[in-house]
Amino acid sequence: MMMTSTLRALLLLPLFLGASGGGGAGVNFRFASYIGDHMVLQKEPAGAVVWGYGEVGGIVMVTLHQAQETIMKKIAYVKEQSETWIMILDPVKPGGPYNMTAEQVIGKERYSQTVYDVLFGDVWLCSGQSNMEMSVSQQRIEKILSSSFYHTPGQSYEIFNASEEEAKAFAYPFIRILTVALVKAEEELEDLTSIDLPWSLPTPKNLGHGNFTYYSAVCWLFGRYLYDTLKYPIGLVSSSWGGTPIEAWSSWRSLQACGVPKEEKQITFPSLYAGPTDHSILWNSMIHPLLNMTLKGVVWYQGENNANYNTDLYNCTFPALIEDWRQAFHNGSQGQTQRLFPFGFVQLSTTMSKEEDYGFPRVRWHQTADLGYVPNVRMPNTFMAVAMDLCDRDSPFGSIHPRDKQTVAYRLHLGARAVAYGEKMLPFQGPLPEKIEILADKELLKLEYHQKIQVQKQDDKIYEISCCNNHQCKWIPVPMGNSSSQTLALKIDSCYGTVTALRYAWTTWPCEYKQCPIYNPSSALPAPPFIIVIPS
Repeated sequence: MMMTSTLRALLLLPLFLGASGGGGAGVNFRFASYIGDHMVLQKEPAGAVVWGYGEVGGIVMVTLHQAQETIMKKIAYVKEQSETWIMILDPVKPGGPYNMTAEQVIGKERYSQTVYDVLFGDVWLCSGQSNMEMSVSQQRIEKILSSSFYHTPGQSYEIFNASEEEAKAFAYPFIRILTVALVKAEEELEDLTSIDLPWSLPTPKNLGHGNFTYYSAVCWLFGRYLYDTLKYPIGLVSSSWGGTPIEAWSSWRSLQACGVPKEEKQITFPSLYAGPTDHSILWNSMIHPLLNMTLKGVVWYQGENNANYNTDLYNCTFPALIEDWRQAFHNGSQGQTQRLFPFGFVQLSTTMSKEEDYGFPRVRWHQTADLGYVPNVRMPNTFMAVAMDLCDRDSPFGSIHPRDKQTVAYRLHLGARAVAYGEKMLPFQGPLPEKIEILADKELLKLEYHQKIQVQKQDDKIYEISCCNNHQCKWIPVPMGNSSSQTLALKIDSCYGTVTALRYAWTTWPCEYKQCPIYNPSSALPAPPFIIVIPS
């Protein structure tokens, strides 16, 4: 039977105060903050890293046991400076449950702590801002800003099909969830100072605790879709904070590598969703403490707050964050987390704005390191869920927070299956042009796509060409013409000069819900936005 979070907190209180096992005030012996009952540790071929605190100079023994059988024993020395110990377990096949006991003998005193119901599987970290933080069942808005974005206070709002998702929770006892608390720090922390939801089994209450708390809808749904395919334990760690720019989640190293200016500009987002913006302030407190954890991969949903802040640095700051996190988790886990672990992300969705600006389309493009697709040479072993066709003008939390998280997570999990789990024939991205030809005599521009396309609707504005005359260029929309299974013609007779570039879906709100023009007919994945220079 799972303990309530309140009871569990009371039982663990002596451990966090520094007493444990056989008594002896002043001895700080315990596991690290996020190692607890019901957790998932990373399965083979990696070794799971476990660590904690102990008395300097002593030896800590960790025993993994199942029923009455001892599976393994490992020892580690307590480091003098940090008073911590760390060890790598032997690789374990997926499954469980196991119990894990750490113990240290100091003189005549024996100190021990046991965590129960431990599973081995794949551990995924979910991070980003409010669209990752948004919970399965957003209960109600306590404070409504005086804005047309928001509906009447006191109403109850949810992601699509939230009640159905909550009802399914009990069918997934081998998915375990944890939520890191919202904490800021000016310096890198070794351990988490607070946890909102300790490792738990999914329940309706845990999935819909409250607005932008726990549990992350995208993270949960991503894990659920993965479990439906893999059929072995999945551990999900959510560490997100709404209204935050990428700079808050980046280490000083990656920001320095991109030449991010130290001067910080105030970000003007609705105060209900505003989060900390200082450089590295969440890296320090909500990511750095997790570095010892052995991970399978990361999924990320962030970028809205960079649509008007260091926007054109994002093509450096995002790839740099991925590279830096990979190196840091690899080092922190003593090489157990893969050096190029899989990193998935959601390309920005949409938002309603009174004036057209190009912050969102620029961030979408920069999220791919200006190549339009992933994985690529600058972003190896990555995968992306396109979300620009999942608009939600009626979302009570603002159109910037669309409620269809199922489709987002489903598209993400396709990328994970293809990139992280090696399903070679699985489509996980929509069509992109691989060849462009101008048919001057027919006043047409012909696109040849790298996969089959389905023209779902005609759109006279979503494709634009850069038309240049006398060294002056402007973007003009061009109508769609005839199409085949992999080609599309665009009518360019409105340009009386030279066509120098083509772009697609280069707007904040490219289409209505699942109504963009181009999809893959079998996977139903949308064509991503792009901008292409046309050689003269």
